[in-house]
Amino acid sequence: MSISTEDIYKALSTVEDPDLKKDLVSLNMIKNLVLEKGRLSFSVVLTTPACPLKEQIKQACLSALSVVLPSDYQIQIDMTSDVTSTRIAGPVLPGVKNIIAIASGKGGVGKSTVSSNLAVALARTGAKVGIIDADIFGPSIPTMFNCENEQPSIKQVDGKNLIIPIEQYGVKLLSIGFLSPSDSAVVWRGPMAGSALKQFITDTEWGELDYLLIDLPPGTSDIHLTLVQTVPVTGAVIVTTPQKVALADATKGLAMFRQPQINVPILGIIENMAYFTPEELPDHKYFIFGKDGGKNLAKKFDVPLLGEVPLVQGIRESGDAGYPAVLRDGPISEAFMHVAEEFARQIAIRNASTEKTKIVEIKV
Repeated sequence: MSISTEDIYKALSTVEDPDLKKDLVSLNMIKNLVLEKGRLSFSVVLTTPACPLKEQIKQACLSALSVVLPSDYQIQIDMTSDVTSTRIAGPVLPGVKNIIAIASGKGGVGKSTVSSNLAVALARTGAKVGIIDADIFGPSIPTMFNCENEQPSIKQVDGKNLIIPIEQYGVKLLSIGFLSPSDSAVVWRGPMAGSALKQFITDTEWGELDYLLIDLPPGTSDIHLTLVQTVPVTGAVIVTTPQKVALADATKGLAMFRQPQINVPILGIIENMAYFTPEELPDHKYFIFGKDGGKNLAKKFDVPLLGEVPLVQGIRESGDAGYPAVLRDGPISEAFMHVAEEFARQIAIRNASTEKTKIVEIKV
């Protein structure tokens, strides 16, 4: 029985990407196909290294090939990735594929904790990740990454001074906390804070990144407008806790990005402190802040719920110690890894189905 590469591609054209709803061949996800006597090898190029459906797609390929190949054929499938983007390389952040706003509306919901663990989780999958701590008046990222005493260096490129981000746990970091004493307050008017964020974006050598997370301050302020007026934002994630007061502010944060003149896609909602679980009783859940608040908010606005993160003492301890909880094995790490997979998945779906975001041109 003679097998041709056309037979292989025909078989693989029956395998569909579950999210993009198209087959792997038409999506150009099959690469480096080599067919030899008794042996077949090829790569499947996924849209993100954090793809939660990686094994499912691989098994679907093997099943499809079993129809056309003898059972004694050796099949090697390399599952690789190339993160998708709708951005066109330009003078601002030319090597950054996706810029993601992490917002909350309300303070104290654990947005920076979620941002930190999300970034490290993505980096653990092999993605290139950075964080800008855009909370100029209350920076948390230096503490959460155990680099409060670090200072970024400066590099001259074509006569221009560029900031070199701090790197920790595989994530590039920049925060006003690296540039001012930790015990001093930043007393600036809104435009000055916006100017600092703009400098973090335009005067920093970020290099090649798959995801740049912007950890925004609470509310809907100058900082948020500066961001969307400086770069096209791929999408926004809203972090909330289950109680009514947090959901009310989260709704306002979500509505801001959906305003027609801003029009940034909402990638999903993350419910933090969804329930309390004692570490010695991991199967027990106590809904001390209410139940299903994030799920109901996601349903109301027809956006995905990216995940629920429990209230666990170890998350707080890890944040204070500067060692994100996702780095510790166990249920908490699994919860953040799940959120990261859903986050990356929604970005891939957004990039395949929605037009690129434009820079906002409004004066407020």
